[in-house]
Amino acid sequence: MKDEIWSLIEKIREKSPLVHNITNYVVMNNTANALLAIGASPVMAHSEDEVQDMVKIANSLVINIGTLSEKWVNAMHLALKQANSMKKPVVLDPVGAGATPYRTKTTADLLKAGSFTAIRGNASEIMALVSSTYQTKGVDSIYTSENAVKAGQILNKKSGSVICVSGAVDYVISPNQTIKIMNGHPLMGRVTGMGCIATALIGAFIAVEENTAHAVSGAMALMSIAGELAVTRSDGPGSLHMHFLDKLHNISEDEFMQTIKIESDNV
Repeated sequence: MKDEIWSLIEKIREKSPLVHNITNYVVMNNTANALLAIGASPVMAHSEDEVQDMVKIANSLVINIGTLSEKWVNAMHLALKQANSMKKPVVLDPVGAGATPYRTKTTADLLKAGSFTAIRGNASEIMALVSSTYQTKGVDSIYTSENAVKAGQILNKKSGSVICVSGAVDYVISPNQTIKIMNGHPLMGRVTGMGCIATALIGAFIAVEENTAHAVSGAMALMSIAGELAVTRSDGPGSLHMHFLDKLHNISEDEFMQTIKIESDNV
């Protein structure tokens, strides 16, 4: 699997897929720069008047509910419908699901309205999509990723989406396989929007790879390894962000292979 994941990184650099993001104000610049760093081509388009046309020319769609408004939610539904009709891959980031009824309902409505190739969230968000008894701390998780594996399996069966539960250990859950990625560093949690960046990277990987579990694993491995390597050169969150983008851009095959910690459990 390591070789397959590295080949996807090279494929993104070669093909430069266009990733259409309907995402939040907090992370637009960060996610666009991260996509550019890995060789993808980002576009941020949110208007109801153009999202369907943008989906037509994009290679994948990222829907992130971080900063909600009625018009943006309408645009998400229009874009999702267009992507589904054209069989283009879509990834959902249910930011803060479980924190407020509006966020939870918005996510539930999107899941009813169409299908998603992948869903990535922290433990609390994934658990909230399965049961309303779970809550989040704003947009942060109050559970570990291990706590949410069962919920991820339930959500996978219910939605048909590959589920990524991100945390200290990232879990990628598909019908017959659970993949664990054990890279990263706690300091990454001190940089805003790291989870949203992970989702955007998934958008690039699913644009070039039909095996969704491998694509999601590739995105999460690259994300966590780049962060882990960047920490060794960083003095804090500010310099980490700079070195993280650099490492997304210039990571070598040797660095990747020597650092990756990945396991797969076939069900």
